[in-house]
Amino acid sequence: MTDEVLIKVSHLQKSFNGGRNVLEDISIDIRRGEKIVIIGPSGCGKSTFLRCLNMLETPTGGSITFEGTVLTDPKTDLDKCRQKMGMVFQHFNLFPHLTIMQNLTLAPVTLGLKSEEEARKIALELLKRVGLEDKADKYPSTCSGGQKQRIAIVRSLAMNPDVMLFDEPTSALDPEMVGEVLNVMKDLAKAGMTMAVVTHEMGFAREVADRVLFIHGGVVEEGGIPEDIFDHPKSPRLKQFLNAVL
Repeated sequence: MTDEVLIKVSHLQKSFNGGRNVLEDISIDIRRGEKIVIIGPSGCGKSTFLRCLNMLETPTGGSITFEGTVLTDPKTDLDKCRQKMGMVFQHFNLFPHLTIMQNLTLAPVTLGLKSEEEARKIALELLKRVGLEDKADKYPSTCSGGQKQRIAIVRSLAMNPDVMLFDEPTSALDPEMVGEVLNVMKDLAKAGMTMAVVTHEMGFAREVADRVLFIHGGVVEEGGIPEDIFDHPKSPRLKQFLNAVL
């Protein structure tokens, strides 16, 4: 982790259809190489916060800056910025009519970032990294849920992002498939990837996070290193949450 601020969030607010704020006032810096894990009860705004980071949700107030570019400025080319922000969702969103290789090479080739040959080479290397090189010419329907999610991670990595955003990437998986996806994420963390992860996997948060943020009521109610959050929580609501999930 470096001192360079990769993402700067200042006084972020988000409401839907003019209703109450889902996010009240969140300000955090995410440094290059830092692993941030976001926890909290269902409906607290964790996923909304993550989706605001790459402007899949448009903030109602505040600003978000990524690598010096203000994403909340209407003049910003968001598509260009998103090329450096990988996103992995709960559901895999693979194109069922394309092979795994075609799924992985589509974006870099279509955007003119890589030739077909370069994109295939990178995709194969990444598939080997997650133990799925034998799936290159197969279709998504031949893969398990855990394999599809590993492929979805590889699809983001094929764009050579500077940050990876994970929105509950294991919540749609059968329990026995969770470990294989978390292992890929742990390897990414060890390799120095900047990561922001929304998850209910507390063991992963304790092992991988540089910092854990507990969101409740639209604010970061408590944040700190995993040891402080899990072993010495201060907020009564955090204590109640941990008692329920641990």
